[in-house]
Amino acid sequence: MLYQLDNPSKKTLQTIFFVTFCELLNLIEQMDQKISPRTTDIPDTDLIERILNGEKELFEGIIRRHNQRLYRIGISILGNAADAEEAMQEAYVKAYEHLRRFENRSSFGTWLTRIMINESMAQKKKQRLNSGNVEKLLENNTIMRVPDQILANKELSNILESAISGLPEKYRLVFVLREIEEMSVRETGATLGIEEPNVKVRLNRAKTMLKKNLDSYIKDHVYHFHLSRCDMMVKNVFARLH
Repeated sequence: MLYQLDNPSKKTLQTIFFVTFCELLNLIEQMDQKISPRTTDIPDTDLIERILNGEKELFEGIIRRHNQRLYRIGISILGNAADAEEAMQEAYVKAYEHLRRFENRSSFGTWLTRIMINESMAQKKKQRLNSGNVEKLLENNTIMRVPDQILANKELSNILESAISGLPEKYRLVFVLREIEEMSVRETGATLGIEEPNVKVRLNRAKTMLKKNLDSYIKDHVYHFHLSRCDMMVKNVFARLH
């Protein structure tokens, strides 16, 4: 269950959320400006030219700018954060070593993404060869639980509960019975006293509403590359480059 305040009005909750959210955005913006003030507004092509001309430290801007995308690609292919970050380091090192080969035929982001995909796929293939048993590897990945995964699961559970609770009752009941309780269409219809076609219509509408409510959360939070990990990625890549 989600925590509750003592009889707050809807307007009060909205105000608290809005103010807190705005303060968070301002803090993130200030942190970004503090971290890399020289590279925030510089295009990739200009950064690359300056890096090739000797300003190697500006590669930090490249790393920070593309961490989020590469992380999402890596974890989508490899399935866990440690392997994704290892592939990211390899991708950044190879990109740096072959920076002069970038010919602007596509955007630098696209070029770097291809390197990341190749590294992730190569690492996945290597994992399969080393393990000799893909099913065992997947089982181990499923069983393993680390604190940040547990916290993420709890947060996601709260988000889902809130989204489901926000559905109109007639749609919420169908969704819970069909998707969570796994009742058949016939059983659900009989339980709620509605025809089977109505069960299907309400379930589809419930899913559409949930997708709309969760889209913003998924975009902003799923596979999120936290600032602390961004700092570590910069440190590890530069350690290998020097």
